[in-house]
Amino acid sequence: MSLHRKGRAALVLALVAVVAMAFRVSWNALRDIAGAVGADDTAAMLYPFVVDGLMALALIATLVLTGDARRFALRVLGAYTIASLVLNYVHGLVPELHGRTVDWGRLADWDPANWALVLLATSLPVGSIYFGSDLVAKVLHHRPAPIPTASTNAEESTDSERKRSTADLTVSTPAPITPNTTVLPRPVAVGFLKSTLPAKPPPSIAPAPVKPIEPRTVPAESTRPRRATGRVPDAAKPTRPKRTPEQLLAEARKATADWPDAKVTAEGIRREVRTSPANARTLRDTLLAERAEGAAA
Repeated sequence: MSLHRKGRAALVLALVAVVAMAFRVSWNALRDIAGAVGADDTAAMLYPFVVDGLMALALIATLVLTGDARRFALRVLGAYTIASLVLNYVHGLVPELHGRTVDWGRLADWDPANWALVLLATSLPVGSIYFGSDLVAKVLHHRPAPIPTASTNAEESTDSERKRSTADLTVSTPAPITPNTTVLPRPVAVGFLKSTLPAKPPPSIAPAPVKPIEPRTVPAESTRPRRATGRVPDAAKPTRPKRTPEQLLAEARKATADWPDAKVTAEGIRREVRTSPANARTLRDTLLAERAEGAAA
């Protein structure tokens, strides 16, 4: 285990050394380019950190971020890598940049190419401010996904097993019906068909045990008088006044005046007059008697 750690540490140190030497080589070219586009000595010395430093920052961001933020960091890394490569290539093509004898603002003989190179060299510091700030904000606001633990995996496996073990049927399958295997005694022949062999005595059947009845506990009745619940409010009282038998009979006569005798029933009168079943039966008998007397007259 210690040998593995030592190997990883040596690999990291070697990578840091290679990156430092590559930065030194690129630093020389970018410093001369910055001086050619009008930067002073201090700005020209810091210019390589603006370009290659943002590349290192974007590389670290790609290792931390995920999703769209990681793809954005990769685009920034690729764009600044290509920009640094172009400026180093121009530095190799123009020997005058090495001794800083080139005219101010002149990186190529062809005017369109010169304008594009000057625009590229002067826009990289502004882009470093914008993209660098955005990458730092994304890294600070990034929330890594929680690492699943052994307990979480155990709970998930338990839940999945429970779901798989659940029956698909909503109604449980009834238990199979087992046939009664009790052997009944053979009938004994009578009369002339009676066998000479002695009859086999019927098997003795033990009586089923009787389960004693457990006494049930009956709640004791309270002797305390019930407390009055209070006066019934007027809103809860029926608004319809109580009718006398004469009034009920008059309403029933009016409601059943055009009814045939077959329709004059206690249920029909109860629904029409809105009275109790006993009153409805009394009204029915009275109305049918009146109709019978009228038909006889």
